[in-house]
Amino acid sequence: MPIDSLVPAAEYALLVVVPVYDHEHAIAEVVAGIGAAGLPCLLVDDGSHADCAAVLAGLARQPGVGLLRLQHNQGKGGAMLAGFSQAARLGYTHVLQIDADGQHDTAELGRFAALSRERADAVICGIPAYDETVPKIRLYGRYGTHVWVWINTLSLHLRDSMCGFRVYPLAPVLQVMAQETIGRRMDFDTEILVRLYWREVPVHHLATPVTYPKDGVSHFDVWRDNLRISGMHARLFVGMLRRAPRLLRRRLRGQP
Repeated sequence: MPIDSLVPAAEYALLVVVPVYDHEHAIAEVVAGIGAAGLPCLLVDDGSHADCAAVLAGLARQPGVGLLRLQHNQGKGGAMLAGFSQAARLGYTHVLQIDADGQHDTAELGRFAALSRERADAVICGIPAYDETVPKIRLYGRYGTHVWVWINTLSLHLRDSMCGFRVYPLAPVLQVMAQETIGRRMDFDTEILVRLYWREVPVHHLATPVTYPKDGVSHFDVWRDNLRISGMHARLFVGMLRRAPRLLRRRLRGQP
């Protein structure tokens, strides 16, 4: 379906953006769930190989499904940044991000959309409720990032910065994109959330089930991505030091 056909006609307009890189076995079910929720979606093909690209081209022929193809793989963050820009060009006000690998329950989309409409100025951030399929190394490894986020915000408010299921108000995201350098790979989810928090964009949390499919495809590179994430925490720490007086004043005012 042509991307232009996704143009909204409402003051509050939500577009689901799905970054996709070689998830041809899971993406059709994700798109079906988005359609069942009555939401339009934009698939951002992050330079997928031929098999996945063909699946995405077929899905994009469905009503309410658009496709933006990136010629070269840019990483999850790069795909989301491209999706934000496209959503803005189309006139959307909000973007709901969901992963393409089937970890997130698309039956939850209605809850995220409803809370976003009620609190349109806020990020609605998913908090994973894991089942027994979660690898223990992934579960406990997240706490290193949690602690660094609490340090870099001088707050315990951001309960999970790594979940890829969330809704963004587009206007402040575009401001961050214009004024900051955002990580383009697995460092994206945490970095953009912290930078939005620094700008006093409200963040509300919503618990949501997360399942790791047995045949799921993960593109997390243990060495490279952990190095990028470490560099991201270091950059944010330096940024926190400059912002510390303002962040502490927020605590004194009782703001989260």
